[in-house]
Amino acid sequence: MRIIIVGGGIGGLALAAGLRRHEFEVSVFDRDLDITQTGGYHITLDGRAQAALQELVAPEIFERLLGSSSALRLRTRDAFWDRYGRLLGHGPRLDDNPGVDIDRITLRTILADAVGADLYLGRPVTDITRTAGAPQAVFADGSTAPGDLLVGADGAHSLVAQRLAGRPTNHPTGIIGFSGRTAAGDLGATERQRLGPRSSMVLGPRTTALYIGFLDPVGNAVLDTPRPREAITTGPTYIWGAMFAESAATDALRALHGTELRSALLTAFDREGWRHAALEVVELADPGSIGAFRFNAASTRARDLAPWPAGTVTALGDAVHATPPTAGMGAGAAIRDAASLVTGLRAVAAGTVTLPVAVSRFESDMRVRGSEVLLAAMRTVRLMRATGSPLGAGATTATASVLARTQLLGRRRFTSR
Repeated sequence: MRIIIVGGGIGGLALAAGLRRHEFEVSVFDRDLDITQTGGYHITLDGRAQAALQELVAPEIFERLLGSSSALRLRTRDAFWDRYGRLLGHGPRLDDNPGVDIDRITLRTILADAVGADLYLGRPVTDITRTAGAPQAVFADGSTAPGDLLVGADGAHSLVAQRLAGRPTNHPTGIIGFSGRTAAGDLGATERQRLGPRSSMVLGPRTTALYIGFLDPVGNAVLDTPRPREAITTGPTYIWGAMFAESAATDALRALHGTELRSALLTAFDREGWRHAALEVVELADPGSIGAFRFNAASTRARDLAPWPAGTVTALGDAVHATPPTAGMGAGAAIRDAASLVTGLRAVAAGTVTLPVAVSRFESDMRVRGSEVLLAAMRTVRLMRATGSPLGAGATTATASVLARTQLLGRRRFTSR
């Protein structure tokens, strides 16, 4: 059985690595010329995503992944702040959390190594066709790559999924994001102490928010390993995401780059009344690291995902259940999709089920999983959008003031004991 994979992102590479490990004939075609050409910065893999990876890659590959990851259990509890930098509360303790964070580029590079010569870069697929029922990928020069099964792992703007569904499989959420990297050592001592070795979330009025993730594959290493660490992040780093309502003004920011974009983001926050001192992580970011991305989302209803009859063409990951980054579960879900499909194809190879049955079971499983992660991610998106009305903005400001006062009184009582 030969499997054609369109797209060499996390889901496509994880699928190819799993198929190759189990001796399937597989080819991955991706438009990028360099595997490090990828958006985003860090990925959270929960216990379920890690278990799926252990099924897909050899033990030494999995060890390389863990050896370049940052352990959530070594962080302090997440913090919630208001736009003035006042503490509002904390997330749950992370002592028993099995999750890890890893650079997206690092993860993609290691998975690409597992795929090896079966990965073809600089080969964008322009169409898919069927000949006598067998699917094939079509390239710009008219050449084709036939297979027994074709899998679209080509992201939120998936050509494959759109061909299958006859329409786009997701839509803009009305939120636009900008992400960047800031070395912890570049911050002033006061701000470094406030943010600490943890992730933070700030939800402001009028659809403004700032997520600040913490990544340290060296100081918070998952494994004590003699193997050289492959992470592109080599010290304590904040990976942040600034979020705004999509509008003509914020959409225009996508055309900016470097220091000009960084300054424009600070101005946009300033217009909404954010305290400048609470934006130091943006102000001191590496200007070359800042990029823009639109939040797209598929339907949260399982029955709406993969709305096509099972056959010899399918899709996975964001191609089916495009998920905003607000829950940190999108990449993990794509990896779990890949493990599910590999399990089904192994059953086909063993002769216990037919290919259509295996694909049907895989898609049913994926619909449930996709709905789960989308529901989690869209809670934050909907909360952000609710702050956009005058009533929502007022409620956000009032609630933040009450929570900040409660936290301050609690600290005073604790220190007076």
